[in-house]
Amino acid sequence: MEFPELPGRLARVRETVARHQSIAGWTHPVRVIGVTKGHGFDAVRAAVAAGLEDVGENRVQEALEKMDQTPGIRVAWHQIGTLQRNKARHAIGRFAVIHSVDRADLGVELDRRSASESRQKVLIQVNCSDEPQKGGVEPGALPALIDALRALSRLEVIGLMTMSALTDDAGEQRRAFRRLRELRDAAERNGLRLPELSMGMSGDYPVAVEEGATMIRLGTILFGERAG
Repeated sequence: MEFPELPGRLARVRETVARHQSIAGWTHPVRVIGVTKGHGFDAVRAAVAAGLEDVGENRVQEALEKMDQTPGIRVAWHQIGTLQRNKARHAIGRFAVIHSVDRADLGVELDRRSASESRQKVLIQVNCSDEPQKGGVEPGALPALIDALRALSRLEVIGLMTMSALTDDAGEQRRAFRRLRELRDAAERNGLRLPELSMGMSGDYPVAVEEGATMIRLGTILFGERAG
C-alpha cells in the first residue's frame, strides 16, 4: 500500500483541528485539502482511500496529469499555487476552487475562458504577512479587487486565502491569519458573503484553525517529504 501512514496522520490532524477549534470556540467544518505536489498519482488514490475529499496542487500541469491518471476518482481538485494568465485557459473548469486569484486581469482572463453555463469558484489571495516576495493583493487594495471580480458574471468569489510567514513564531503566524479573518469580516459587514478562509499549512495549521480557517492545505504532514 502506498502511503501506509496516511490514515493515521489524517486522524491525528482531524483530532488537532477539533482541539484547536474548541480552544477558540469555533464549530464550523474545516476542510482538509491534501496537497499532493511532488508526489505521484498514487498519492491521490491514497488520499481518497484515507477519506479525503479534497486534493490540492500548486502547478496546473501537474494537476491535469494526475486528473488524467486517476479517472473515476471522486475528489474535488483545488488549484492553490500562483496562477499565471497564460495558464488560465487550462485551469478554468477543471478545479472546484481556484485559491490564488490576486489581480483583476487574471480574473478577467478566467471569466473570458469560462463556459457560459458555469461559474468558477475562486478565492482571493491576500498578502497578510507583508513579505514582498509573497503573492497576493495588498490588504488595502482588497475591496477594489473584490468589486472588480464580483462584476465578472462567470466567477463566484467565495472567500479569501493567505499564507503566513515561514516562521515557527506562533504570534507572527496568528497575526497573518487574524488579519485575513478581520478583512473578511469587514467585507461581510459591508453586505458581502465570503464564507471561506483558506489558511494554514503543515507548519502552522493549528493557529490558522484557532483564527477561523475553513480550509487548511496540508502536504508534508500527511504525505511526508515530497520528491520535488
